[in-house]
Amino acid sequence: MLDIKFIRENADKVKTAIKNKNINLDLDRLLDLDAERRSLTTESESLQATKNQVSKEIPKLSAEDKKVKLLEMKEVDARAGELKEKLKTVLSEYEGLMYLVPNIPSPETPIGKDDSGNVPWSYWSPALGHVDPKEEEKVKQVPTKFDFEIKDHLALAKNLDLLDTEAGVKTAGFRGYYLKNEAVLMHYGILWHALKKMQAKGFNLMVPPVLGRSFAFYGSGHFPFGKADQYQVITEDEAAGKGVAEPTYLSGTSEPNLLAYVSDRTFEESELPVKMCGISQCFRGEIGSYGKDTKGIYRVHEFMKVEQVIVCKADVIEGDKWLEALREIAQELLTDLKLPHRVLNICTGDMGAGKYKMYDIETWMPSRKSFGETHSDSNLTDWQARRLNIKYKAADGKTKFAYTLNNTVIASPRILIAILENYQQKDGSVVVPEVLRPYVGKDAILSKTADAGKQEQTN
Repeated sequence: MLDIKFIRENADKVKTAIKNKNINLDLDRLLDLDAERRSLTTESESLQATKNQVSKEIPKLSAEDKKVKLLEMKEVDARAGELKEKLKTVLSEYEGLMYLVPNIPSPETPIGKDDSGNVPWSYWSPALGHVDPKEEEKVKQVPTKFDFEIKDHLALAKNLDLLDTEAGVKTAGFRGYYLKNEAVLMHYGILWHALKKMQAKGFNLMVPPVLGRSFAFYGSGHFPFGKADQYQVITEDEAAGKGVAEPTYLSGTSEPNLLAYVSDRTFEESELPVKMCGISQCFRGEIGSYGKDTKGIYRVHEFMKVEQVIVCKADVIEGDKWLEALREIAQELLTDLKLPHRVLNICTGDMGAGKYKMYDIETWMPSRKSFGETHSDSNLTDWQARRLNIKYKAADGKTKFAYTLNNTVIASPRILIAILENYQQKDGSVVVPEVLRPYVGKDAILSKTADAGKQEQTN
């Protein structure tokens, strides 16, 4: 949320952001409502001041003058009542539109209508390390090369008894799945590896609630924009019409509930930055994605994620520093796994309303013949802090809204796609990344032969 004074004074700049971020918002209507809101508030306050003054005068008046004043006050009360109702209506629409006002993107953010406007910022591969996008010949060498016909993650996982989507759909519906055997160990191994890394980097580890109230999602900016994609929890009593409690929702990321943890807080500047890391089950409706990635585990309704949230002082340089630091952490996870990937500077039309600057990190997925998004790193300046009332007392004594940032440390099972496909062998086996072997067991290779050997030992 932007400050309304800033919006008034920078209407053209805000209109440009609305256009470039493809947001359906009539800013002139918002400004008209703001003017009406201020006018109604001023008149209401003036009437209240008159009532306060008359209440002091009445005891000193004669009986006849009292009657006159009391009649005048009835008219004042009636007008005050009218203003109250009108102000209530105006505020409802005004506040709804305020939630739609986007953050102003950074000067470094590309202008673009959709993801086609995203700009590659860097590439990385185990053999080459970091590659500048301008080095076109090296960029071509970043993807994993094979001298045999590759299989996709679905074929590999089914062959090695790591995944069952048919049973998943039967149990949970469309996009349901069961992870099995070593896939379970890799799944939790990746998450555990990420948590230990975050602990070593000084982040406070949390398991936040999966359920969240509306204010957390409006505060983070996931509402109203992504409300249709969130699962609402309805009790049997609510479904039967026996009364509706405050709505609660299943979180699509731990970001809203991590931010809610520090809502309505005023920190001392010396307490910043606040570094939080949450691990949670995540639920997304994937509204608007029907027909996309329907096979496998790239786009599912339920997954697990380790998420970072930073609360820092309101300084552009400070915010940029943390954005880069979070990106480096995400890339460190991928280099630990030795997975080829690239960083994209996200354009205006592909970033959320609240984003000031945003990177996506995409990992190479051979069967797609392209990079697939696995991480998202964002700086939202004070846009979320204003909605959630997160402040700090600066060294100069002034109270300011903080800046907030968030980043995906790792999300699974999507990352398993990249592991299975990049580490596959000609015989259909899969080499376990070195960093995950302590979690998976002694076998460095997942194969049918290894599975048969285990079965014989069991027998």
